[in-house]
Amino acid sequence: MTLLKMDELKKLHQKKYRRQFGCFLAEGEHLIQELQKATYANPALLASELYLTEKNQDWPSVLAKHVVSDRLMKQLSDTTSPQGIVACVPMAAVLGAGSCVSTDAAAGERGVYLHEIQDPGNLGTILRTLAWFGGFRCLLSPGSVDPFNNKVVRASMGAIFHVALETDVPAAALTQRYRAIACLDMEGESLQSAAFHQAECLAFGSEAGGLPASLLQQPGSKTFSIPGSGSIDSLNLASTVNMSVYELRREMAS
Repeated sequence: MTLLKMDELKKLHQKKYRRQFGCFLAEGEHLIQELQKATYANPALLASELYLTEKNQDWPSVLAKHVVSDRLMKQLSDTTSPQGIVACVPMAAVLGAGSCVSTDAAAGERGVYLHEIQDPGNLGTILRTLAWFGGFRCLLSPGSVDPFNNKVVRASMGAIFHVALETDVPAAALTQRYRAIACLDMEGESLQSAAFHQAECLAFGSEAGGLPASLLQQPGSKTFSIPGSGSIDSLNLASTVNMSVYELRREMAS
């Protein structure tokens, strides 16, 4: 990765510059620890560059380190109380994690497709769930929130470095890759049905728009729902993904 100038680094808070330079920022001790852990499974992440204030210059790191002033660190930081440690990470290394540059799934891997998800906190939480259970690939549709958004990266608690990730995946491509797609909807069979546990990909729509009719009507697609008895009419998207992934993993482990 080409070392960016400080003025270029400061621009990475904006999506257009992240795309232009092919990098994003990860801030704080926990995120950097998770980044360094992920380098063992994904050596491409070793191209990341670490920026530290003088008081943190002895931070043990396998990454190239650069000491910067407190003033410059505040400009790189996206938090009110900077911890004095930020990494510049190549996006290609994250999109390459778990062989996700290729559409060939690892043995036993399942897909989780998110259609036009907009909330960065929801996406970060979903990535944490997928990293916890393992064996899932996250596919984002066009029009979804940028996974390299600072809020997504922070909410993921470092899970973004451990989950196979693809962006700009059209819904039409799913049926070419997966024979059985479980579409989570307000109406459909229970998650406990045998058909749900045969799904190779779980598809979720945004809370505002749901899934496109074209996907729901595909021969390999089947709708499923999470039965409830409460007084509200919907679940948070991240909660829906959490329960669906848990149910799939529970059955696989039994």
